[in-house]
Amino acid sequence: MKTSHYQSFLDLHPQVAEAIRLGQPVVALESTIISHGMPYPRNVEMARTVEDLVRQGGAVPATIGIVGGRLKAGLTEEEVELLASTPGVAKVSRRDLPVIVARSMHGATTVASTMIVAALAGIEVFVTGGIGGVHRGAEQTMDISADLQELARTSVAVVCAGAKSILDIGLTREYLETQGVPVLGYGTDDFPAFYTRSSGYGVDYRLDSPEEVARVVRTKWDLGLSGGVVLANPVPKEYEMDPAVIDQAIGKALEEAREEGITGKETTPFLLSRVKDLTGGESLATNIQLVYNNARTGAAVASALSRER
Repeated sequence: MKTSHYQSFLDLHPQVAEAIRLGQPVVALESTIISHGMPYPRNVEMARTVEDLVRQGGAVPATIGIVGGRLKAGLTEEEVELLASTPGVAKVSRRDLPVIVARSMHGATTVASTMIVAALAGIEVFVTGGIGGVHRGAEQTMDISADLQELARTSVAVVCAGAKSILDIGLTREYLETQGVPVLGYGTDDFPAFYTRSSGYGVDYRLDSPEEVARVVRTKWDLGLSGGVVLANPVPKEYEMDPAVIDQAIGKALEEAREEGITGKETTPFLLSRVKDLTGGESLATNIQLVYNNARTGAAVASALSRER
């Protein structure tokens, strides 16, 4: 893809453009959590808080989205409000990007499409809640998130609280290993399961400082090894859910999804919504706190990467 082609679709927020030009730290943020993650106006409040936390960490936030068919690296307050309050905003992954852009539609970017836009803009660090993965029962359904393939091909470091615990985490780890994606534990030997600090599976390597993360990530790309890195950052202990409670809620939600015939990209939003209801909102509170924690870590890693450069 020639630079001149994609740049004609991409708008950089002035603060983001200036930070990139000067080699300052920038952190990409997704917009699916705004349009599909929680109700209005709580979604706007969360988006603003996450951006503030990134700024407090010394980096420039760049919330990614699509407005009127334009790829946006850094949404304005008005654009955040638009995506947060407009019904029917499309949930956009890699396969959806050309259609949404060509039709001049609004779109909220998933992990995969946020990575794509971040890479086009020259942003090296992306903060999200949890990555997608291999869904339970995928040996029959072949339901595997596009996030995993994007991690294999797009050179962005993704800070997350592991994979969502509605998934088959063992198969998700196997898939990432096959694709050569390093799974790094930030201050942990255990791969976190979104709502809990451990999934029962390990990480590839444990790193204990932003500087160490930056050295590993920079070395990977300097070696010509394209593709992303997963930085697994556990939810703070005080916000961790009881594994028995969350497992019971997920089991019930999965059963309901099967009974209602819910498949494909509708599966994750349905499961997360039902888990929220079944836990009396506790899962949403944990979700918010782990994103805040990832924002702090992402800003620190982006700052260290900037210094490495």
